[in-house]
Amino acid sequence: MFKRVLIANRGEVAVRVARACRELAISPVCAVSEADLGAGWLGHMDEVVCIGPAPARESYLQRERVLQAALQTHCSAVHPGWGFLAEDALFAALCEQHGVSFVGPSAALIARMGRKAPARRAMEEAGLPVIPGSRDVAAGVDEALEAARACGWPVILKADAGGGGRGMRRCADEAELRRAFGEAAAEAAAAFGSPALYVERFVEGGRHVEVQVLGDRFGSAVHLYERECSVQRNHQKLLEESPSPALTQEERERLGERAAAAARALGYAGAGTLEFLRAPSGELFFMEMNARLQVEHAVTEMTTGIDIVTAQLRIAANQRLGLRQEDIRPRGHAIECRINAEDPEHGFRPSPGTLEVFEVPAELGPGELRIDTHMGAGDEIGPHYDSLVAKVIAHAPTRSEAIETLRRTLSAARIEGVKTTLPLHLAVLESAEFAAGRYDTRSIPGWRAATAARG
Repeated sequence: MFKRVLIANRGEVAVRVARACRELAISPVCAVSEADLGAGWLGHMDEVVCIGPAPARESYLQRERVLQAALQTHCSAVHPGWGFLAEDALFAALCEQHGVSFVGPSAALIARMGRKAPARRAMEEAGLPVIPGSRDVAAGVDEALEAARACGWPVILKADAGGGGRGMRRCADEAELRRAFGEAAAEAAAAFGSPALYVERFVEGGRHVEVQVLGDRFGSAVHLYERECSVQRNHQKLLEESPSPALTQEERERLGERAAAAARALGYAGAGTLEFLRAPSGELFFMEMNARLQVEHAVTEMTTGIDIVTAQLRIAANQRLGLRQEDIRPRGHAIECRINAEDPEHGFRPSPGTLEVFEVPAELGPGELRIDTHMGAGDEIGPHYDSLVAKVIAHAPTRSEAIETLRRTLSAARIEGVKTTLPLHLAVLESAEFAAGRYDTRSIPGWRAATAARG
């Protein structure tokens, strides 16, 4: 096992990885920007290295500086967390070239999965169904139109090199696609460095279901069942739960088996997530694979009892997975809310500032609660990075008990000094649509009614 690991990230995920390191008697070292120097969460680290100014492009995204930080602090591995360099194939290759283990899959596999069109082809070859669309990126608007006519309107343009809603446009007809193509390509180029787009049929009223997988370097791969992530805003997840209320037990077993088989076919080593879109007809289509740790991994940890981050570290240290599929039996239901410093009543406007009060009760039952955070009262939420304050995860024997545990907790929580998404999460948890499990990616259950009631 590694003696020292460099954490190439910040905030909540850095604290989470440091906790896993200590579980394995690994010394955590963190590479941070000037903006994060002196932050309270750095108390979880044994050593801190400054790698540049506040802008991420001058610090957290600087491959050579991060690698140099690992080498000069005698770290034999780098954990990238999520975001920043987590799915950067060049950085993974750079680590490999200098004898530093990258905690994640190989650079070649990251490159393959990082481009959506090649990933779709790879998963088709592995036996997974994909949404009808272009076989490859569209060379121009005419090629995109040809693909759209073949798969049927409406369609969606997607950035080949990225996600999160950027470079993405829904098009109902030829005129809309002609108007949107250049705009989507420009947005994709600005966000991901590539203007390449591909075309998919747009599935109206779909549900976002993803499967967590773990694989080692000896050909073993298992699934840890699915998470439902359909409560979104602009393709950004707000709330996740497991198991999905949309699937039967037979469907989830079959989906998990197919995802694990695909991971084995790829030779996948590490933690990864296969994302699917469930059509109203019940069909499940592969969308993309995230070759990294997911923000919502705690939901799966709560239901399976498996520590995904320690598993990542063990796999990167060339240890066998040591898990058999028949031994993984999830229990109960888990739901996670991402509490962000944003004002949901004013277009989710960022709300930087000082957390004057930060109190989230942990024992209001009927289930158990987990709070993943790097923040405390008096801490500053700056304007440079994401606005995540905390992830609050409830686990209980039944879905209704998990909902009630989370509802009671968030109702009693006190977060002052900044605006947060707490009101939105409460509206979701108290809505009839969410309670019944009848929701999809088109809207946030309960939020429209709640905002209308407030005038």
